[in-house]
Amino acid sequence: MKILFTGASSFTGYWFVKKLVENGHEVFTVFTKNQNQYEGIRKSRVDEIVKISNPLFNMVFGSKEFIQTLNKHNFNVYCHHLADVTNYKSNEFDYLKALEKNTNNLELVFSSLKKNGCNSILLTGSIFENDEGIGNNDLLAFSKYGLSKGLTFQVFRFLAEQYGLKLGKFVIPNPFGPFEEPRFTNYLMKNWLAGNVPSVNTPKYIRDNIPVDLLADVYLYFLNNLAESFETFMKINPSGFVESQGDFTNRFAVNISQRLNINCDFKLNNQTEFNEPLIRVNSDNSFNLIKDWSEELFWDNLTDYYKSFYEKINQ
Repeated sequence: MKILFTGASSFTGYWFVKKLVENGHEVFTVFTKNQNQYEGIRKSRVDEIVKISNPLFNMVFGSKEFIQTLNKHNFNVYCHHLADVTNYKSNEFDYLKALEKNTNNLELVFSSLKKNGCNSILLTGSIFENDEGIGNNDLLAFSKYGLSKGLTFQVFRFLAEQYGLKLGKFVIPNPFGPFEEPRFTNYLMKNWLAGNVPSVNTPKYIRDNIPVDLLADVYLYFLNNLAESFETFMKINPSGFVESQGDFTNRFAVNISQRLNINCDFKLNNQTEFNEPLIRVNSDNSFNLIKDWSEELFWDNLTDYYKSFYEKINQ
């Protein structure tokens, strides 16, 4: 299929595009900047994506240039993976401005897609948004960023119905793996490779950590089902390792330690603050969906990636 994909410079976007291309799809990737304007790990992802896809640089979603691209090509599926994430962890995050960017000229986008033969939209959702996942606290949005994602979905669903387009929603939990930004697992690896003992400040939270290549497998599976289905709306909530952050840290430590033959000790701090819901997890078991996924191969590749990554930094 011929696919238009926005948000390809992100961690999950990189893995989704890679999986789609490996399985024979022709993917056009949209970037808001020039290739040489990206920095750090994001630039590493962009450089890899450019090699395997049809990149479209300096293009903003919903812009005149974006609409011209829709009218020039006959895409089978549009993957809306982009989201405004500027200061997304801050309570000052402007969720209404984010909604505006996420849905810029959406009616014109949908009418152009429809006119040129596209009938399937795949929207990325987040477990951070309202009414997603399984947990407590009435499934309110985690944050204003989560609120912006939930509002974006409502606009997409309403307009998809209006324009007669199939809509699929792919809800992401907590992915981890190679090419990730310096977040939790990166923090663990950096400390262990330096011979330090990292601390875990929120060991009691029950979260849904999923290997990113498994998540990409489920994305491909869902996209193919969406394209072939007669349903007007489909949703999937892929789930990985559902456990406390303390238990996940132990899982991570055991797998890294046995592969690198190093001590991967860690300290679980006494968690007394609960600014987020205690439990927030997805419901669709990815291990049952993707039977041929190899956990051993994932841990091997992850270990090799981080070992090589920090060896280059320390040279």
